[in-house]
Amino acid sequence: MQLRLKYAPVPENAARFAGDIVVSAAQVSAVHLDYTPDSLTSVDAILDGFRAEGLTAGQVAETLFGFGCYVGEVLTRHAGGRWRATTADELAVVGWPMVVELAGQGWCNPIAKAFKRLENGPEDSLRYFYAVFAPGGAR
Repeated sequence: MQLRLKYAPVPENAARFAGDIVVSAAQVSAVHLDYTPDSLTSVDAILDGFRAEGLTAGQVAETLFGFGCYVGEVLTRHAGGRWRATTADELAVVGWPMVVELAGQGWCNPIAKAFKRLENGPEDSLRYFYAVFAPGGAR
């Protein structure tokens, strides 16, 4: 899938993508995203709205990328994660140029998870994704 992104898809820009999606969520959906784990419930609801409208990942790919970066930023701010570039081998498997490294727990792919959330619905909850990867889960 070819994305038309505003910035290069590198770890240094993840916070910029997330910041842009915070602004968009406020303007388009009147939703305040504050980078807390609980705010991921609002992101789930926005993506449920996309599903209800029949939107596909191809139609909203850049937006999903931004929401994935937002999820990653919640992990970096509250669960001790940090963005890093994928290795060539990882890129072949995960399909995205950056992931969130979690201290002592490997890594996770919040960008792919945002796409899966749209595709599969509530079974791929972003709030639950955070709970799985964050130490203590619900913080």
